[in-house]
Amino acid sequence: MLTNNKVYFIDANIPMYAVGVEHPLKAPCVDILEAIAQGRLMAVTDVEVLQELLHRYTALGQRERAVEVCRLFLKVVPDVLPVTRKSFEQAMELHLRFPHLQARDSLHAAVMLEHKISHIISADRHFDGFPGIIRLDPSQFGSSSFTP
Repeated sequence: MLTNNKVYFIDANIPMYAVGVEHPLKAPCVDILEAIAQGRLMAVTDVEVLQELLHRYTALGQRERAVEVCRLFLKVVPDVLPVTRKSFEQAMELHLRFPHLQARDSLHAAVMLEHKISHIISADRHFDGFPGIIRLDPSQFGSSSFTP
């Protein structure tokens, strides 16, 4: 049963913490993915998040793990938004206007804005204060300050 009708964009760090070594964000990220799998949170991601997962694990010499993590993530979050030319052009503009954003964050923000998604679940503080986007910190999942 859905808690509400908000759609949450899931950043790459959520599955990475969930499958990673022991860390303070591991348990909350697992809880977030379980909430999505159980239908309590509606979630999407974009193709760039998947590319980021593939890239990170491959760079660590873990090619099979890269594919495994992507496959698992796609089972939980099957709705993957495309990166279109329009979203990329908007990302370039955002990248110039908001120098604190990393390149991938600019792209995620553009995709979110294009699809009218206002909430992102991410450990990445670069999204804090970005106009039109509300970042929900995974460490706050289950608390009153994280209100899905």
